[in-house]
Amino acid sequence: MATSIRPGAQDDPDARPTSFGVHKPVDHLVISFPGAPEAGQARAALSAHGIAEADLHAIGDREMVELVERDLKRASPLAAIGQEINLLRSHGELAERGYHFLVVKAKDDAQAREIAEIARRNRAERAQYYGHFIIEEMLEPEGGRPQVAESPHRGLDTHPKPPLPR
Repeated sequence: MATSIRPGAQDDPDARPTSFGVHKPVDHLVISFPGAPEAGQARAALSAHGIAEADLHAIGDREMVELVERDLKRASPLAAIGQEINLLRSHGELAERGYHFLVVKAKDDAQAREIAEIARRNRAERAQYYGHFIIEEMLEPEGGRPQVAESPHRGLDTHPKPPLPR
C-alpha cells in the first residue's frame, strides 16, 4: 500500500505542501516508475543507500490520480504561469497508465543527483527535483524521443509517451 507524501495527507489534502493550490514538494524529487515493482525496488535501493524511511514516500497510481484531480480543482490561475500545472497533468497521465511514484527528500543538489541516478538504475522514467523557483528534470530523455520548447501552453519536453523498448 502506498503511503502519502505527508502523514495524514490522505485524510487532509491540505497537509501537502502547495504553491497556488498545486502540490509542490520543495527539496524533494518526484520520481515516476512504470509499475509498483520498479518503485519498490528503487525504494529498497534508496533505503540501502542511506535515505531515511521518513524521507521516502510512495504514491500508487490510483492515489496519484486522486491527488492530481484534487489539485487541478484547487489550482489558482497563477499556477499556470510556471510548469506546475503541466507537471501535475503529466503525473496524472502517467498514473492513468499505471505508473507509481516515489517522493524523496534531498538535502542538497549533490544528493538529488545521487537519488536520481539510483532511480534511473531502477527503471525510473522521470525524476523532477523541486526547488523554490525551478523544477529541474534530473533524468535525460531516452534517445530517439523528440523534445519541444517548454511553455505553459505547449507542455513539457518530457510529456508522457509510451516507454521505448529496452
